[in-house]
Amino acid sequence: MGSAEMCRDLAPEIERLLRASHSYIKKKATLCAVHIIRKVPELAELFTPSARTLLSEKNHGVLHGAVVLITELCERNPDTLVQFRKAVPELVQIMKGLVTSSYSPEHNVAGISDPFLQVRILRLLRILGHNNDTASDAMNDLLAQVATNTDSSKTAGSAVLYETVLTIMDINSESGLRVLAVNILGRFLLNNDRNIRYISMTSLQKIVQTDHNAVQRHRGTIVDCLKDQDTSVKRRALELSLALVSAVNIRSMMKELLIFLSVCPPELRSQTASGIFNAAERYSPSKRWHIDTILHVLTTAGGDVRDETVPNLIQLITTASELHCYTVHKLYRALIKDIAQQSLVQVACWCIGEYGDLLLKGECEEIEPVQVTEDDILDALETVLQSHMSSPATRGFALTATMKLSTRITDNVDIVSIYGSCIDLELQQRAVEYNALFKKYDHMRAAVLERMPVMDKNSPVKIFLCVYLNFYTPLQLSPAPTSTPTTTSSADLLDLLGGLEITPVPTVSVYEKNGLSLKIQCDKQTETEVTVTLIASNSTQNDITNFTLQAAVPKSVQLQMKAPSGNVIPAHGLGQVTQTVLLNNPNKASLPCFRFVQLSFLLN
Repeated sequence: MGSAEMCRDLAPEIERLLRASHSYIKKKATLCAVHIIRKVPELAELFTPSARTLLSEKNHGVLHGAVVLITELCERNPDTLVQFRKAVPELVQIMKGLVTSSYSPEHNVAGISDPFLQVRILRLLRILGHNNDTASDAMNDLLAQVATNTDSSKTAGSAVLYETVLTIMDINSESGLRVLAVNILGRFLLNNDRNIRYISMTSLQKIVQTDHNAVQRHRGTIVDCLKDQDTSVKRRALELSLALVSAVNIRSMMKELLIFLSVCPPELRSQTASGIFNAAERYSPSKRWHIDTILHVLTTAGGDVRDETVPNLIQLITTASELHCYTVHKLYRALIKDIAQQSLVQVACWCIGEYGDLLLKGECEEIEPVQVTEDDILDALETVLQSHMSSPATRGFALTATMKLSTRITDNVDIVSIYGSCIDLELQQRAVEYNALFKKYDHMRAAVLERMPVMDKNSPVKIFLCVYLNFYTPLQLSPAPTSTPTTTSSADLLDLLGGLEITPVPTVSVYEKNGLSLKIQCDKQTETEVTVTLIASNSTQNDITNFTLQAAVPKSVQLQMKAPSGNVIPAHGLGQVTQTVLLNNPNKASLPCFRFVQLSFLLN
């Protein structure tokens, strides 16, 4: 309770009492020194010379205080490690005496001789042996002796063994000793005490990367812990199980993880699904197995998966061209069975829109054939569109799929026009644009709605945007009549602006996400030409490198992209990358009101 000033005044007296003849006084003085160092760290040097001499005491209370004092000195001042590493042999002898000593009622706890002192010595040995071969070699035999001779049936023995394991793993120990430590943690997994099982898995999680094979031997016991009633134990078992997945055991481990996903608590579903996705992507034995695994997860916990799951699965499906028929049949069956899992429904709608024609063939060697008609497919998509469970994003997938089917199986997609007055702006916009394709630009519909190309996941990160660029065609006005007209037409009123260029569109923000901002500025616009500048900025903490822009326009439009100002967007908004794009419509061809612009950039 004393102040820092009191500690400074009394520190010399406390140091003198460390050499007192009475053991009780020495013990109290040692503990007082520990608290003084914690309160006034600069006084640590005062107690360093006397600390080591206390290790020669026979009284357990004094020894306990001495070990705590030396531990405090080593943690506060790493420079003292060199001095106290010379005391490792003494500490080893004290520890051996405790392990091999006969029964002593005064210090015995559940058959373990002074487990409190043993734990303190092991912690100090861990500090002294860390990154030091000499000190580690001096304690290897002792640690092996403690690990093999300590009874783990009681809590006191488990505490000593656990501290032994931590020491073995933290020093430069021999490989055989590390395997012994992992086996001790494996035995802890069978303990009835949940706390012991929990700390065992926590320790195994820390060493699974460095001692993977040793931990792998206890995979069955770890997987069994997934069935534990305690959520904390389940979470640790899940993390460790995911860390143990490899190319060798991917099928057996995934089977266990999928079973756990179906029964796990809601708070663990997202973590489980994400872990399964990562493991499947890394160790997948085949594309079909990969697709089946992800679909199983989406069917079981589609509402708990992350947003990137849908595009990742779509990318996987596009690359597996030989499985398109199998995948679309399987997704169609899943869709008509349950539309509650939004991620699954989105992927199903996309796949039906791309490969719906394969459903009509009814020929799929890898799945039981099912007779599907055009009306069946459209009815399934209409059910998604009208369901109260469908999110706006899901309805967007279904609407686009319906539109794509107009070029694959039927032209009868009147359902698209219904959503032209939808309250959701995204659906309304899509419906209006799709109707424009039918009525004004039907000759372009097949090209616009052709199948998506294969997406390479290893290519630079790409963002696809739909940017509205419209060539304005001035009205062709007739010469004004010589006589005064009786009525004023709208063309006459608009002729007030004759000879003037149409006002360019102001700067418009077209993309704003994850710190990247992209704006389009219309610099010049005439009857046949449009000049725009693309402006990219970066508000993240890191520079965006290898930034490139790509654009696509209809064949009737000529595209010219000037050289960009650079390919690195500085962080914190300290700079911009600009690029000028010239669009020319020399034939004044009739154009739809939308253009697809592809933006590609790579984050390093």
